[in-house]
Amino acid sequence: MREELKYLLSAKAVRDRTKKIYDLSKAGKTHFEIHEDKLTEVCDFVIEVIKDNYPTLEIPFHSRWGHFQVGDIDRNSKLDALIKDKDQLERARIKLDLVITSVLLDAGAGPTWKYVEDGTTFTRSEGLGVASWHMFMDGAFSNDGSLKADCSKLMSVTAGDIEKSFQVKDGNPLIGIAGRAGLQVSLGKCVNSKSDIFKDGRPGNILDYMLEKHGKKFAATDLLEAVLIHFGDIWPSRITVDGVSLGDVWNHPALGEKDDLNSLVAFHKLSQWLTYSLIEPFEEAGCVIHSVNNMTGLAEYRNGGLLLDSGLITLRDPSLAAVAHKPDSEIIIEWRALTVTLLDQIADVIRAKLNFSEDDFPLAKVLEGGTWWAGRKLAKEKREDLSPPLKLDSDGTVF
Repeated sequence: MREELKYLLSAKAVRDRTKKIYDLSKAGKTHFEIHEDKLTEVCDFVIEVIKDNYPTLEIPFHSRWGHFQVGDIDRNSKLDALIKDKDQLERARIKLDLVITSVLLDAGAGPTWKYVEDGTTFTRSEGLGVASWHMFMDGAFSNDGSLKADCSKLMSVTAGDIEKSFQVKDGNPLIGIAGRAGLQVSLGKCVNSKSDIFKDGRPGNILDYMLEKHGKKFAATDLLEAVLIHFGDIWPSRITVDGVSLGDVWNHPALGEKDDLNSLVAFHKLSQWLTYSLIEPFEEAGCVIHSVNNMTGLAEYRNGGLLLDSGLITLRDPSLAAVAHKPDSEIIIEWRALTVTLLDQIADVIRAKLNFSEDDFPLAKVLEGGTWWAGRKLAKEKREDLSPPLKLDSDGTVF
């Protein structure tokens, strides 16, 4: 793989390229204005949210695992009880199979969808997490109905399977069903085609690959690199160079023509969300994962919504908030890019105010403790349906 492509498949590229869009915005050359005078006010609000959520400031990493615990139900312990007789590595593989399939079902649910568990209703990301947890626990991803994911079974997942497991029906629509099913099928095909990486046809065997290549100690960005390269074939083919699908990477014309690699802005939102979510099972397998702060913030509509709803950024043309925008539109690329860069700035201010170092309070904790929830809180105050401040025309594979 060319070095230019390997670079685009990295957290460093996400930071570098999104900063270019930030600089264009400051120069008045994008759809957004940045109001730096509001940064301290926004950080103070996020700190309030952090202290409400985690009074002791003991915050887990931002990952899918928190969504499995909503409603004060310890679903993770329920899983642990079922797999307690497995050895340490197999328990980790099972959890990796679970979280990988779950993350690929995680893109925005839409404003009206809900999932009902024992009489309790869950919506949005939490509902998707609970629904995907039950889908896995029901054996929907394995040929024999056991707690694992088999590539052959994944390749047969249909939109109908998603509708059934996610309680979709008239009056309870879920957006992007075909895209979600397609990602499971693509996961199966990807795993099946790489038997040297994913032994026994299981996505969870990314554990064995990392142990063989790095031993039990490695950087979070090493894990992200493995996810981006070895799971890269999962994503819809948006931009492909030299036969390599770049995934969540988009052309912005202000940076160059489409055939110019310098014009590409990388985000890797779901891949980074997946990587954050893999850390816990890896650690349970005895791995030590360091340098988590080299990962970036997630360019999605809760973090991005915090920026718009707080007034830290504003649209130059407010009428653009009334129409839906596709992920490849300039306005969405710019919004997501500003999200990544400003999350770094927010994290720096919050760490200084709370007297933490980067190692003690990495960005993954800032996301989990505050910015995502602060975005959710502001959305609820401004829009009863919790919708994002910009309308998204999403296919279920980006946000």
